[in-house]
Amino acid sequence: SQWGPETDQFDNLEKHTQWGIDFVEKYTKFVKERTEIELNYARQIRNLSKKYQPKKKEEDENKYTWCRAFHSTLNELNDYAGQHEVIGENMTSQIIAELTRYAQEIKTERKAHFHDGRKAQQQIEANWKQLELCKRKFERDCKEADRAQQYFEKLDADINVTKADVEKARQQAQMRHQMASDSKNEYSSYLQKFNQEQNEHYYTIIPNIFQKIQAMEEKRIERMGESLKTFAEVDRQILPIIGKCLDGITQAAESIEPKNDSSQVIESYKSGFEPPGDVEFEDYGQAMKRTVSETSLTNSRSDSKADRSSKGKSKTLWPFIKKNKGSNPEDFSHLPPEQRRKKLQAKIDDINKDIQKEMDQRDALTKMKEVYIKNPQMGDPNSVDPRLAEIAHNIEKLQAEAQKFEGWLAEVEGRMPVKSDPPRRTSALYETQNSTPPTTNNNCAQDRESPDGSYTEEPSSEVQSKVQPETAESGDEFDDADEEILPTIGTCKALYPFEGVNEGTISVTEGELLYVIEEDKGDGWTRVRRNEEEEGYDLLHRPRSVPTALGPAPLVTLMLTNGTL
Repeated sequence: SQWGPETDQFDNLEKHTQWGIDFVEKYTKFVKERTEIELNYARQIRNLSKKYQPKKKEEDENKYTWCRAFHSTLNELNDYAGQHEVIGENMTSQIIAELTRYAQEIKTERKAHFHDGRKAQQQIEANWKQLELCKRKFERDCKEADRAQQYFEKLDADINVTKADVEKARQQAQMRHQMASDSKNEYSSYLQKFNQEQNEHYYTIIPNIFQKIQAMEEKRIERMGESLKTFAEVDRQILPIIGKCLDGITQAAESIEPKNDSSQVIESYKSGFEPPGDVEFEDYGQAMKRTVSETSLTNSRSDSKADRSSKGKSKTLWPFIKKNKGSNPEDFSHLPPEQRRKKLQAKIDDINKDIQKEMDQRDALTKMKEVYIKNPQMGDPNSVDPRLAEIAHNIEKLQAEAQKFEGWLAEVEGRMPVKSDPPRRTSALYETQNSTPPTTNNNCAQDRESPDGSYTEEPSSEVQSKVQPETAESGDEFDDADEEILPTIGTCKALYPFEGVNEGTISVTEGELLYVIEEDKGDGWTRVRRNEEEEGYDLLHRPRSVPTALGPAPLVTLMLTNGTL
């Protein structure tokens, strides 16, 4: 067939262009899967960052630079994951959505082009068939005319045929010649028309269709190139931010300060215990009582208790003290002195903040009440009273709570080793002067270092006393200079200075630490010792019923910081 080659070209182009559209859809699917990978990766990175974020109970980690560096790394990693989400979002909007829309457009355009091509092809084929019909008719008419002419000539030569038959044959031959002539003219005319249409088909219609298909294909290829470029640009756009995330991780790593972190560890776990002194030799060959070193953390409550402790138990010294298990007491007495002091101070600070909040609310409500009093139309002044009463109750409750913790803080600061400055007091509880001072009992642990060196939870009371010159009766009790040296049963701290002008008394300064060697026998005096070099022992406790000549007695002159009286 004459149209075979053209038909084959249309078939080939149709297959090729369809393969191109399939390739666009295949690439779109590829980008979609890449987007899913990016989003899944971002989600996994975010989950990983969230998984290793510090919990509330691990907030202490923030004080270490290496922990803060890791937390910064987690935050930067979270931002890093966000950039991969940006990749997925941009690829979805800039590539997947665009190619999906374009694939539909190119399918429609391709369909229109091949429809026009098929239509033109069918038209020229129809014209060709019509030309063939005209040609065959002309050929048939020519053959019929030749046969009619031959028949006429035959009859005309036959003498036996009548003139009528010859004339009839002649007319038939002329008619056939006329029909052949008409067919020839018709065939010639249609052939000329067909040649024009064929020329237009090959040189105008089909080339135009092929050019449109070619432009469509080139545009498809161009869009593929743009999509591939966008595929790279989407990644390239986030590289600066990714670089900043990595720079942030590097800076966090460079901010680590090992010396600062080690100092933090020291500060966090500093116990406040004073190193134990030398253990004295115990000579069991002589009838003498065991004397415990005054600088040791192991204190004897009595000679018999010390003997039993030395025989029945081995001594355990810090830092190998074992803490009792169980729930933590409210006064933090399960902690070493320094850590306990920090916890108590933090608790007091929190309570003071709560008190300040309540006071701020009270002041605001008081102003509101004043406004209501001046302008009754704005509100009832009495409506504020219940809330003011509630706030007053809350403040009173918080102040009592603060006093309780301040008492424990004063106790632990009194027991801790003092190198230079006296420990601070954060409440007026121990500074107020009253004629009848109260005895404070916070039911907290006084001495956690028992004679055997263990760390116990034994509660005891804080001893508060006043200084009074000794009487003649009390002075005679300790006149014997050759009296056997008694062991210390605890330590105490002078909260106020006292001039020991009378015989048997001892002068003390504020904040001075003394050793208790004999408890109050009921007369209001406590026997103390300054150091082993001084051979004199004085009374340092004024009876609570005796007022001073200079006015009201101070609330506390001595505070027991170690031991039980």
